[in-house]
Amino acid sequence: MDAIIWNVRSVKMMQIFERLITMHRRHHFEFIGILEPMQQARKMEIYRRRIGWATAVVNVSNKIWAFIDEVYGVTIVYNMVQQLTLRLLHTETHVELMLTLVYAKCDAIERIELWDSLYSMARDMPVPWLVGGYFNVIWDEKEKFGGLPVSLNEVDDFRHCIITCNLTDLGFKGTIFRW
Repeated sequence: MDAIIWNVRSVKMMQIFERLITMHRRHHFEFIGILEPMQQARKMEIYRRRIGWATAVVNVSNKIWAFIDEVYGVTIVYNMVQQLTLRLLHTETHVELMLTLVYAKCDAIERIELWDSLYSMARDMPVPWLVGGYFNVIWDEKEKFGGLPVSLNEVDDFRHCIITCNLTDLGFKGTIFRW
């Protein structure tokens, strides 16, 4: 599956969306996840038509948009403030996978709900699972440049969640996977 998950921090600027369209034409994505679009949810339909895909889903907080190619049947599994989890079934190969897009809260206490939902899903995950997005916490304090000091408790909570859920870092910022 060719996909992109991008924290655009606003698709209000047409040049950002044009860049996404150009990348899609070059790479033929089957899935596009947009984080923090800073647009009203009703405008997602305009972008969906512009990309030319059959399916678009927005989460309840309007911080996560998902565009899915028509070769996938889509079922919304969880639509929560900090995450959107979709079951994707390839209509030709019948290969199934789970996709969780994350846009985590800034506050460590509020992220506990996200970690708990990931723990819960991991317990019964029978298919490959891609988790990507903006976790609002770092894996290692070496990743931190400037700003407020790193909270080692927050880093430990994040690491514990990733390890407990048996997820693997794919080497792309914010993307982890379980096969």
